[in-house]
Parts: sequence; structure tokens; C-alpha cells
Amino acid sequence: MSTPKQVCIVGSGNWGSVIAKIVGQNVKGKPEFNEKVTMYVYEEMIDGKKLTEIINTRHENVKYLPGHTLPANVVAVPDVVEAAKNADILVFVVPHQFIRGLCKAMVGKIKPTALAVSLIKGFDVADCQVGLVSDVLRTELKIQCAVLMGANIAGEVADEKFCEATIGCKDAGLGGNLKAIFEMPYFRINVVPDEKTVEACGALKNIVAVGAGFIDGLKYGDNTKAAVIRIGLQEMIIFCRTFFDKDSRTETFLESCGVADLITTCYSGRNHRVAQEFVLSGGKTLEQLEAELLNGQKLQGPMTAAEVNCVLKSKNMEKKFPIFTAVHQVCTRQLKPEDFLKCVQS
Repeated sequence: MSTPKQVCIVGSGNWGSVIAKIVGQNVKGKPEFNEKVTMYVYEEMIDGKKLTEIINTRHENVKYLPGHTLPANVVAVPDVVEAAKNADILVFVVPHQFIRGLCKAMVGKIKPTALAVSLIKGFDVADCQVGLVSDVLRTELKIQCAVLMGANIAGEVADEKFCEATIGCKDAGLGGNLKAIFEMPYFRINVVPDEKTVEACGALKNIVAVGAGFIDGLKYGDNTKAAVIRIGLQEMIIFCRTFFDKDSRTETFLESCGVADLITTCYSGRNHRVAQEFVLSGGKTLEQLEAELLNGQKLQGPMTAAEVNCVLKSKNMEKKFPIFTAVHQVCTRQLKPEDFLKCVQS
């Protein structure tokens, strides 16, 4: 009889806590899994108490997912090495800028047979070369990595409102095993082989969402917003096929990781919200708005736009991606928000 698999959630923001809730419920009573699910929590003091202690006694992440009960088998751990050392499946749910630091702490201290699953929506960029977070995990930790992306507003998933997500995994058998960990009646999972495309969509849609936020801040209306979303999707497809997988299947862009995630983020995600306020606030910086509006969460769209722009500029390709380019220029105040639409009208 095989040893039950141990799952660790690396990250404890709102989405990480929702995933911990799902995984914690799914492994209960299944002999193939260890019922205990560890969750790495960056330690913070909340009203004089450690966040890990609050989670482990009240079974609630009072800062990032208040009002939702986590399964008692989810155990918060403030040390990532301690949380991950016995894990067979490592689910990464942290802002992409922190991944290399976490890998550095974990290298050589996890099971060599472990499998990573990245839920991180961002790129790894160095010297204007764009890379995938999953490749960082594969290279630094020397383990396999699949990805999970989708139209998943954390609060709605926590409320168990029906939605979908996409697992990108070349190994269909392995993808099926991962589906068993994540799928719930309200959280439907589809497995596709286009790992790189699934992951890239999760990062690129945040850039388009910032553009959609500008449009709503400028009060242009839904026709204009639909045009920005359509052109943005087109740029996502071209970017994926240019930099990651020239054979990306069109069907993958129609999955939850693609068009569904794009639509959701352009109407209700944090990137859309902050971008809209950026226009309406009359001069506040993105950093100010992030601090005011996101309760400690990180804004991914402007950073991803800057990373992508570095790549495009180095290859003299900015004009081929007008939405991506204009979003970056507005975020960095090279372009006034009211001039944003000139990028697609010229």
C-alpha cells in the first residue's frame, strides 16, 4: 500500500486561503492523502496575536479571508521549510516577485520526488527576458511543475459560487490526480496539455484588466471596454505564440484560464479596481492605491506590464502590442489616462 500523499499550500493570502479550504476538504477521508494540510503563512501580528495562532485556533484567516471557516486539518506554519519538508505536492500561491526567495530557502530541503503546482499569475523576468514561474520552480527546486489558472475571484469561490479553473499539465494521468485534489461541485476543473499557454494567460490578463480599469475610470462605456478586451485577448494570443509556444492551441484560450479569466478580471479584479481609481483619484500613485484598497494584497498588472514592456522594447515590438504598451505608459505616467485609447485608434 502506498504512503498517503502530503499537501502543502505555500501562501496564505485570500486565494491561498481559499485553495487551502478546498484542498483541506478534499483530502479528508481519502486514503491516498494525508489528512493534514500544511499552509505556509507569512507571520503577522493581528491585534497583538500571531496570525498563525489565530488560524490554528479559530480556523479563520481573519486578515485575508475573514468570515470563512478553514477546515481544522489545515495547519498554519510560519516557516516555509517546516511547512514544506514532508510535502509530496507543493501548491504555490504567492505574488510572483517572492518566488525566487522562497525557492532559495527551500532548495535541498524538500522531497526530491515532490510535485509543484503553480497558481501564480505573473512572470519571472531578468535582463528583459521573460520566463515562466513554473520554470523557476522546475529549475530551482528540480521538481516537476503543473499550473492551475482560471476565472476565480477568491471571495466568490470561498462562498462556493460555481466557477471553473484550468490545470495545465502535459502528463494526462498526473493532471487527473491533481484534479482530484482541487475539484469540488462548485469548482470545476478541466485539464489541458498546454502548460505554458495556461500559465502565460494568467499573467497577461492582468495587463488587459488594468486597461479595462482605465476605460471604466474614464467612463467610456461597455462598447469601448469590449473592444479593449478583444484587442487585449488578441495580444495575449500573439504574445503566447511568439514567446512561449508557437503551437498554442486556440481551444486553450477559450478555457477558463483564457477568455473567462480575462472577462472576470476586467470587470471585478483588483487590477481593474485600482486602475479605475487611478483615473478617478486625481493624482494618487498606484502604490498609494494598493495600500489603501487591497488590504495587504499585491497589485500584479502594472508590474507585469513593465516586465512585458521591457521585453517588447528590447525587441522593437511595442507597436505590435498597443494595449500592453499603452497600459505600461499610463502606469508610469508617460501617457495620460485620457490618451489611452489613442493606442488602438491610430
